[in-house]
Amino acid sequence: MGYRNMQECLADLEAHGHLKRIDAEVDPNLELAAIQRRAFRAKAPALLFTRVKGTSFPMLCNLFGTRERLHYIFRDSLPAVQAVLDAKADPVAALKKPWRALPAVPGLWHMLPKVRRGNGGEGGNVPVLECRCKPADLPQLTCWPMDGGAFITLPLVYTEDPAKPGADSSNLGMYRVQQSGNEYTPDEMGLHYQIHRGIGVHHAHAIAAGRPLPVHVYVGGPPSLTVAAVMPLPEGLSELRFAGLLGGRRMELARAEGLPLPALAEADFCISGHIMPSPKPEGPFGDHVGYYSLTHDFPVLKVDAVYHRKGAVWPFTAVGRPPQEDTVFGDFIHELTGPLVPQVFQGVREVHAVDAAGVHPLLLALGSERYTPYEAARRPRELLTMALHLLGTTQTALAKYVLVAAHEDAPGLSASHAPQFLRHLLERTDFARDLHFITHSTNDTLDYTGLGLNEGSKLIWAAAGEKRRELGLELTGSAADLPPLPEGFGDARVAGPGLLVLRGPKHTLGRNEPDPAMETLADALAHWPGREAFPLVVVADDAAFCAQDMDNFLWVAFTRSDPATDVYGARAQTRAKHWSCEVPLVMDARLKPFHAPPLEEDPATTRAVDALAAPGGPLHGYL
Repeated sequence: MGYRNMQECLADLEAHGHLKRIDAEVDPNLELAAIQRRAFRAKAPALLFTRVKGTSFPMLCNLFGTRERLHYIFRDSLPAVQAVLDAKADPVAALKKPWRALPAVPGLWHMLPKVRRGNGGEGGNVPVLECRCKPADLPQLTCWPMDGGAFITLPLVYTEDPAKPGADSSNLGMYRVQQSGNEYTPDEMGLHYQIHRGIGVHHAHAIAAGRPLPVHVYVGGPPSLTVAAVMPLPEGLSELRFAGLLGGRRMELARAEGLPLPALAEADFCISGHIMPSPKPEGPFGDHVGYYSLTHDFPVLKVDAVYHRKGAVWPFTAVGRPPQEDTVFGDFIHELTGPLVPQVFQGVREVHAVDAAGVHPLLLALGSERYTPYEAARRPRELLTMALHLLGTTQTALAKYVLVAAHEDAPGLSASHAPQFLRHLLERTDFARDLHFITHSTNDTLDYTGLGLNEGSKLIWAAAGEKRRELGLELTGSAADLPPLPEGFGDARVAGPGLLVLRGPKHTLGRNEPDPAMETLADALAHWPGREAFPLVVVADDAAFCAQDMDNFLWVAFTRSDPATDVYGARAQTRAKHWSCEVPLVMDARLKPFHAPPLEEDPATTRAVDALAAPGGPLHGYL
């Protein structure tokens, strides 16, 4: 049986060595976030801080910091989860061999939320409503030096569809909540929800009806709620139902007088309010792509009341350049939802949103190419249909670069291994045929490389067929004979098979302006004798850093470029609206003046955490 609440989970983790209490006083301003990032890298246990400056509530970090701990927390329910998802992925197989679906039976019962009413008064027998406090009494966590204020980093934002109220049409999402700073009054919070999020539909229906949208922001509660809030769930499976399935226990909702929405009874905190008519500036905030998301207008939550249970614990995380704790979430999601991919996307065998590249900037997909099996040479046909489907539904629609390969070309290839996948693609790409741009499209809210907020371009890069070229591993022979490069370009480095990185001059142009210097570089590389060995050239501000390892290469190349503006190529041309080139393809991955700045630690905070982790310090042995 799963945990009823966070307190049961923490008691179990502590009893089995997965949690440590830290009684030394810590600062929620930068210090705790820096501790969390180090704790994750060190694969430390979950850390419960009992003395936090400015608040009476203990704060918890690194709860989901390792895959092993996630599996421990959900050890009793994972067989049922897998059985339910497998049955959904292949219902015919479940009918033919029903005994394999038996573990799903208890899970189906746990997927039904339990609704109850509080007894007498506001809180009654509902733990989350037992106590009240002010918004200022809550922990005020700031993670990065340029953050615009304190943020809730693990919020569970609950709304219901005004056009169809009830838990079955509810949305539980993780949308960051700004508690202080900017123009917010003490009873206001910023509610930043990104493009293509479920809450947007509810908000639109409320606006159309001319009334405010009620919102509950929960913090804490059964750990399955947090995972459910970030899961890309199949159509018809609500977050509350999945939380019950994953948690091995029905989620408890309570109706209470004076609350516009049901309360998640076993949560630790409930911030009850409604969205105001006019937005206000929200941000900046150091985000999971590795840069700040800047200040923009977003909805404002007017806080009507703040509730909490007795002994409430405030869980938090810190995001930044991957890998971070949310990387473990991503891996766990891939593990659970992998069997559903062929059902959701016809012809797709596997997808992988590359964490090292910031997730949405780079999506790798492996599929079947079956449209014309009678042709002598395989070429991308079904792969293009598949890529368009990926860009047409679910969170994969936010992908910027979609790289697609055919399973038939290499049955052992996996989309989860980015270096091998890139090598396979580069060996086979016909650069006159295989690149397909989509311009003026929707982009991830956190991506600043395109035309503006939520707007940019996409590139479908689909390759199939026999190998066309041998990739170079080092600059030797004809590959070393680089032509004279334009002024400011140099320091050639090999980042991997077929991957060359060059240092480029500082970028000074405006948004959506192609760089003539890059076009000159591409023209020069057209005369390079060794260009077939290095079909992809990336220009960066720091070639040594970009080429140092594959994670650096993926992060720089795909988070700092917009396909339509920043992709060039040798002897590039546009014919019948199709852009093509010869090798090499050249990507401009320099930081641009309009990009958000990358995240950097505060030196004073780093020294303070060093002291906490030093021998004799309260965190020695954990960081």
